[in-house]
Amino acid sequence: MFEISKAQMHFLRNARLIVFRSFSSTKQHSFTESYLINSCGLSPEKALSASRKVHFATPEKADSILAVLRDYGFTNTHISKAVSKFPILLTADPEKTLLPKLEFFRSVGFSGPDIVSIVVSSPFILKRSLENHVIPTYNFLKSVVMVNDNIFRVFKNPFLMLGQNWQKTIPTNIATLQEIGVPMPNIMFLVTRQPGVVFRNREKFTTSVKKVIEMGFNPLRLSFLKAVQLSCQLNEFTIEHKMETYRRWGLTNDEIMLMFRLDPSCMRPSEKKITSVMDFLVNKMGWEPAAIARCPSVFARSLEKNVIPRCSVVKVLQMKGLVKKDLSLSILAYTEKNFVDRFVDKHGHDVPELLSVYQGKIGISDLSFVCEAIWAKKQL
Repeated sequence: MFEISKAQMHFLRNARLIVFRSFSSTKQHSFTESYLINSCGLSPEKALSASRKVHFATPEKADSILAVLRDYGFTNTHISKAVSKFPILLTADPEKTLLPKLEFFRSVGFSGPDIVSIVVSSPFILKRSLENHVIPTYNFLKSVVMVNDNIFRVFKNPFLMLGQNWQKTIPTNIATLQEIGVPMPNIMFLVTRQPGVVFRNREKFTTSVKKVIEMGFNPLRLSFLKAVQLSCQLNEFTIEHKMETYRRWGLTNDEIMLMFRLDPSCMRPSEKKITSVMDFLVNKMGWEPAAIARCPSVFARSLEKNVIPRCSVVKVLQMKGLVKKDLSLSILAYTEKNFVDRFVDKHGHDVPELLSVYQGKIGISDLSFVCEAIWAKKQL
């Protein structure tokens, strides 16, 4: 008679357990994926990715989470976005974890749409401690930025919500700014719009602040904080690389620093974007590099949607003698309505094709008077 040893029996029991667990896990994974698609509105691709982070075999807890969210005004689209970012949300305890935070937000005056926007932007907040993180964060922000509209903007930032030691870094960095005379409204603007900057390590933040002071920025101006932000986010190698790109177009170090002081964001665009803008303005429009340096905001604007259409209109008007030749690039800062009123509509009678030029339907070289001028030159 065939006998099975104890070792073999042990192996068979373990094998059966492994097969059972594997089958159970596969079944659970399949249920989770289906739930994410059918109840949360995720696409099959996103559901597959999310199901790797969260598993449940029955719908009761997830259903209760969705019910709470819907009670607070979340639509299917809101739920889909929040769950896609943070699938573990579906395993939270609705009574102990979810409701207390939602009720707190309502109690301090956030509107229903505000609460929805916060959770959709940063769903991680619903898993953070109410007493140790959410309430202290709100109280601190209240002391700094004062109004709920500003606090609402910060709470939407996932960087702050995931941070562990912001209570140590942000107050210290704010104090650093106050010590050098940065106005409180400007600090409020930074905390509201770019909380990640004041969240930086104290030593790195202080180094960036000192560097910006050495560059000649005035702490009283908002451009000072924009430069600090850029210094925190871009390393010296990257900034030097951008400066070299500007140098290749004939700008001196002094002119580049003037650009940077006028608008620090001129160091953000890629080398390709800088080159494309300079090529158009210098080679196509005839502007001097030094004149461009006095209006660095041009590099933050869309070349196709803003720079080319407006400059083309101005070029046509200059050729017709309808505007002065030395018109500055400040025309790019006009609102759409102001620009159209002042340049397109005002001179539409003299140049009927002007609107088509502005809309990109025809080029400058397609205009009849330009073609005639070119033909006349060839005859000389």
